[in-house]
Amino acid sequence: MSHANAAVTPRARLRLARLIVEDGWPIAAAAKMFMVSPVTARKWAGRLRTEGPIGVTDRSSRPRSMPTKTPLPQAKRIVKARWRSRLGPVQIAGELGLPASTIHAVLVRCRSNRLSHIDRVSGEPIRRYEHDHPSSLIHVDVTKFGNIPDGGGWRFVGRVQGERNREATATRLQSRNHRYEPRLGTAFVHTVIDDHSRVAYA
Repeated sequence: MSHANAAVTPRARLRLARLIVEDGWPIAAAAKMFMVSPVTARKWAGRLRTEGPIGVTDRSSRPRSMPTKTPLPQAKRIVKARWRSRLGPVQIAGELGLPASTIHAVLVRCRSNRLSHIDRVSGEPIRRYEHDHPSSLIHVDVTKFGNIPDGGGWRFVGRVQGERNREATATRLQSRNHRYEPRLGTAFVHTVIDDHSRVAYA
């Protein structure tokens, strides 16, 4: 999938490069047809010549070397301080003598920037378990509810109106006990959740 700022998709890049390399189109004409600059068209054609069709696919924009990146031993100290003391970036920065922005960047990279992502007991990142494919495991739950009369129960509409609704519903359903009191009964909701996709059915 192309990134949001891509001028053309990999498929269109391949067509553009083939027009120049294989069909002999001028770079300016092919660039105009695909609404890109001649520099971009020349770049895709050069990649097709040197690397083949794989050369026009998306690449990571990450630089090959990052000299200013926090060294790994220092990043380990930051994460260890976060797990051990549950402190924020500013407090950890005070302990380690580093800028708070550096601490925050390391914690984001290690997915420890939010305390809700860390188990409070062990200090380890929370890992959500999930089965490999749909329907391999389902969670089933059954909940029992008292039936609500038509028009709402007494908690919602008040005691007087709730009793009227209860009487009307019991009369409609012909559901009364041996003392002729309204009896609405109970209902059972069965809930099924698929462990892989988290799709729920009720």
